[in-house]
Amino acid sequence: MGRKDDTVTCNVKEFRFKKGWSQQELAKAVDVKRQAIYDIESGRYLPNTAIALRLARVFGCRVEDLFVEQGSTEVEPVHVIDGGGGKQSTRLSLGRVRERLIGLPLQGPESIPFGLRSADGLLNPDKKSAFILSPSFRLEKTIILMGCDPAFEILGKYITRVAPETRVHCRFASSHRALNALADGVTHVAGTHLHNTGEVESNVVLAKKNLSGVNGSVLGFSLLEEGLMVARGNPLGIRNVVDLAQPMVRFVNREPGAALRVLLDDHLQLGGIESGAINGYRNEVNSHRDGAYRVACNVADAALGLRAISEAYDLGFVPIAHARCDLVIPKDILDHPTVKVLLDVLQSAPLRKEIDSIPGYEGGATGKLIAEL
Repeated sequence: MGRKDDTVTCNVKEFRFKKGWSQQELAKAVDVKRQAIYDIESGRYLPNTAIALRLARVFGCRVEDLFVEQGSTEVEPVHVIDGGGGKQSTRLSLGRVRERLIGLPLQGPESIPFGLRSADGLLNPDKKSAFILSPSFRLEKTIILMGCDPAFEILGKYITRVAPETRVHCRFASSHRALNALADGVTHVAGTHLHNTGEVESNVVLAKKNLSGVNGSVLGFSLLEEGLMVARGNPLGIRNVVDLAQPMVRFVNREPGAALRVLLDDHLQLGGIESGAINGYRNEVNSHRDGAYRVACNVADAALGLRAISEAYDLGFVPIAHARCDLVIPKDILDHPTVKVLLDVLQSAPLRKEIDSIPGYEGGATGKLIAEL
């Protein structure tokens, strides 16, 4: 194997998907270990000449089709539509209008989709059955992902790009709710981002507790910057959670069981602050967006949330901690066809690169095996 080379784009995964092969099947065909295919597809290493030639032979293509050096085909002129609001995002939605490449900045409200979603079914009057609107093959290739990382929607888009017949329904839920749903068998994948204390992996501990002996995998997804969303310019000069106890600060909290609520309580305890001293401690919202909206509308002065959401609402941000968001997948669910695509997508260099580009995010843990349950 050669060293990682960020100037070369690897297309092995796309060719493998067209054949309908697993990583293990491809590894057998070219006489290497599955880990080698994993490393090649994730962009961690380039294969030597012999393996590159074997790959090209089994796919019936040229080596140049599998490994493309980034050049003029990877970069081209783009006309970026002014998104307003000052600083322009580097993340773009792209489309061609006639011969011109148009870039729509993913910033502010445009980075958080809003609109009505089409339904797969309509609940019947008996409340126990549904009139199905989607074909059965679509439902068989659909997975549900519960958690509260907004970047899950990006993961879902990458999955459908690779395998257009698949779908990912992302449903917002706190870490505890997501893992409880996994234990109850009403979601395929759960996201959790509790904060570690010492050497203990809190996500793993909670997953083991909630799943009660169910085998599975805990995989890294993202590193998040968490803190307090405040008005632009931070007019009240809030520096940490201790400042929330000032009488003039109107605070809005997250619901019990939310990872950010646990983070707040831990810091209040360290600072010797009673929850009753905070104006609004019992005033709760159920999502990052709801908290940001309260601050943006001047109904609250501070709310718990992510830097990415804060920037989307043009708010200020007071960092408190970083947390790793993990994906928890039961062992029997690992064989689901869409989950198999998810596992491959987690190893893709483009996904990690986009996660790195989101304010307050890092992709260094994306796709890493954190623990086996």
